Amino acid sequence: MHINDIVALDAAAVRASLTLVSRTGPADQDRPTPCADWTLHGLLSHMTAEHHGFAAAAAGDADPARWKPRRPGPDPAADYRAAATAVLDAFAAPGAPDREFPLPLFPGAPAVPGRRAISFHFVDYVVHSWDVARTLETEVPGLDGNLLDAALAVAMAVPDGEHRLTPGAAFAPAVAAPSNAGPLEALVARLGRDPGWRPGR
Repeated sequence: MHINDIVALDAAAVRASLTLVSRTGPADQDRPTPCADWTLHGLLSHMTAEHHGFAAAAAGDADPARWKPRRPGPDPAADYRAAATAVLDAFAAPGAPDREFPLPLFPGAPAVPGRRAISFHFVDYVVHSWDVARTLETEVPGLDGNLLDAALAVAMAVPDGEHRLTPGAAFAPAVAAPSNAGPLEALVARLGRDPGWRPGR
């Protein structure tokens, strides 16, 4: 699969996250995650909000409120599933990759070409799938080598540096990956995750 197939790549990453989130239950919500500030509940709230935000952006909606976490319902996995469906439908709509996406995540920045915006979402959900998998102490399902190579190419284009230390930065500074790291481990290291993270470490 080529990076130009960004909608299909993104959909595969989101489906992997859906498979993982479907395995979670109320007893898992307080588990720690590789995102130091979030339990699983906080991570799922963030992931759900980002889906809603990107779905709005695909329709040209620049309202920052679309990106804010909503009051959680009694079933966070169901909330996540609804949000994931919304963003998958938005990206698959005719002409969506060719539109300009307003992204209030970057205040004052111009709208972003659709394919680039979808590539941001894509790499984020490969990483967030890894976050949820590590939280549950399992593997990420359904991400083949071509997809991971494409995600790593996107991640390598994300600038590293001290700006990643500012509050609200999407990623922490890159960390060193093990010499034998596969593409998923190299990807999460590039985007500031410890590839060796385990609950309780």
